[in-house]
Amino acid sequence: MTDLANNHTYPRYALALLLAVNLLNYIDRQVLYAVFPLIKADLLLSDTALGFLGSAFMLCYMVSAPFFGWLGDRGSRTRLAAFGLVTWSLATSLAGFAPGYRTLLAARTVVGVGEASFGTVSPGLIADYFPKERRGRILAYFYLAIPVGSALGYLLGGVIGQGLGWHAAFLIVGAPGLLLALPVYFLRESGRGRAHIPTTGSGQPVDNAFALLLRNRSFVTTTLAMAAMTFALGGLAQWVPSFFNRVHGLDVARGNTLFGAITVAAGIGGTLAGGWLGDRFQLKSSKGYLLVSGWGFVIGAPVAALAIIAPSLPASLAAIFLAEFFLFFNTGPLNTVIVNVTMPSLRATAFAVNIFFIHALGDAVSPTILGFCSDMWGIRAALLIAPVAVVAAAFFCFYSTRFIEADMGRVVE
Repeated sequence: MTDLANNHTYPRYALALLLAVNLLNYIDRQVLYAVFPLIKADLLLSDTALGFLGSAFMLCYMVSAPFFGWLGDRGSRTRLAAFGLVTWSLATSLAGFAPGYRTLLAARTVVGVGEASFGTVSPGLIADYFPKERRGRILAYFYLAIPVGSALGYLLGGVIGQGLGWHAAFLIVGAPGLLLALPVYFLRESGRGRAHIPTTGSGQPVDNAFALLLRNRSFVTTTLAMAAMTFALGGLAQWVPSFFNRVHGLDVARGNTLFGAITVAAGIGGTLAGGWLGDRFQLKSSKGYLLVSGWGFVIGAPVAALAIIAPSLPASLAAIFLAEFFLFFNTGPLNTVIVNVTMPSLRATAFAVNIFFIHALGDAVSPTILGFCSDMWGIRAALLIAPVAVVAAAFFCFYSTRFIEADMGRVVE
C-alpha cells in the first residue's frame, strides 16, 4: 500500500471524484429506459426492438471490457477512466440528435465503449487507496452510484422527456460529464503504481491472466452470482417504467419519478447496509461478504415477484422498495470479493472479465428476452422471469463459500 493509502485526505478526494463520475455513468445509462415509452411511440417500435437498444449497449460494453482491462493492468488507469468519461458523455449528448432508430442504436453502442473503459479500472483503483478491512464499505460508497445515478436517470429522463421530448433528455444529461474529465485525468495513481507487467504473488510474470482468473473458483462462482443478479436487475431496470405505464396507467414523468424515488431510498439503504454488514461479518468469517449477499437475494426474490403480481399500485410500490433494499445488499460485498481474491496487478483484468461475463449472461440479453416475452405474453408475465434469476444468484453465492478462504489466502497485497 502506498503513502496515498495512509493519507486520509487524498483517498477521500479520489473516492468523491470517482463516485461523482460513476453517478454520471448510471444517469447516462438509465436515461434511455426512462424515455422508452416516448421512443416507442415516436419511432413505432416493437418491444423487441426497444429492448435491443439496451442490449446493444451492453453487448458493446462487455466486448470492450477485456481490452480495457488488459490496458488498465499495463498503463495509466486514470487516463483510461478519463477517456471513457469523455467518450460516453459525447455519445449520450449526440443521441439527442439521432433522427431514427439506427443512429440512436449507434450512439448507445458508443456509450458502451466509454463506460467499459471506466468500469474496468475504477473499482481496483479505489480499492488500492484503502486498507483491506474497509473495502466493503468503501466500495459500497462508490456503488451508491447505482441506485442514486439510476434514480436520477429515471427522474431526469422522465421530467425532461415529458416536457421537452426524448431528444432533449439525452442532450442535457450527457453534457456534465465533460466537466470532470480533466480532474480524473490528473488523479494520482494508487497502490500498484503505473505501467508494469502483471505478476503473480510470487513475482513471476503472468502469461495468461484470463486463464488464471478462470481457474479461480471464488472468482468464477461470484461472477456467476453477479451475472444472474444482473440479468434480473438489468431487465427490471429497463422495463419497470413501461410496466407502470401499461399496467398501472402512470404517465412517463410520474412513473419514472416514483420508481426513481424508490430506487434512491431503497438503494442507498440497501447498499450501505450491505457494505456495513459485509465488513462486520467478514471480520468473523471469510464467508461474510458472500453470506450477506446470498441472504439478501433469498429475501429479495419473493418480494420482487410480489411487486410484479400485486394488483394495486401502492402494494406494488411497497414491494419494489423492499425488494430493492435486500437486492442491493450485494453491491459492495460481491465487488469486494472480486478484489480480495485477485492479485493487485490483475484487478483491472479481473473486473474486465467479470464485466464481460456478467453482462454477456445478464443484461446484454435480458432486456431483449423480456421484450420478446412481453410481445408474446404481456409485460407482467415477462417480468416474472427476473425473480427466478435472483434465486440462481443466491445459489452461486452460497456455493462460492466453499472456496473463498483458500482463494483469499493466495493473494499477496
